[in-house]
Amino acid sequence: MRTPHVIVVMGVAGTGKTTIGPLLAARLGVPYAEGDDFHPQANIAKMSAGIPLDDEDRWPWLDAIGAWAHERTGLGGVVSSSALKRSYRDRLRAAAPGVVFVHLAGDRELIENRMRQRQGHFMPTALLDSQFATLQPLQADEAGVAVDVSGTPEEITARAAAALEALDTPSAPTP
Repeated sequence: MRTPHVIVVMGVAGTGKTTIGPLLAARLGVPYAEGDDFHPQANIAKMSAGIPLDDEDRWPWLDAIGAWAHERTGLGGVVSSSALKRSYRDRLRAAAPGVVFVHLAGDRELIENRMRQRQGHFMPTALLDSQFATLQPLQADEAGVAVDVSGTPEEITARAAAALEALDTPSAPTP
């Protein structure tokens, strides 16, 4: 991308935000911040117990991510955040108006299989249904792209980078 945007890599648990985020940041030459690191310990304990977060749990977390994105405005960066609801993305945009979203999207079965294979993560597979129930995909008026999560991390990252480049390239005038 020509301008140093702050990119929020979003999607339900298990889509690969923690894998694709750093790869995309490296490709773009900007820093990466892991969204899970912004969660207060109470949120992690709740999710570890299989209890979905509610909006009151998420607001301080989103505000912390938004503050990081605000600090990176004009410098660029990549941060992961589920950002499942429009209201969550609106809150991030309020803190850092130029953020662009990369929605990692995929088939529920593929995502569940990936979640079962990962080790040491606090998010149980049991919460995947609540994630999909909460998800509100990007809308036409939101700056961002949806990227399919099938394939290798490198393939997904390449698709994300190409989609972001296309988003940042002005359309040629029609004759």
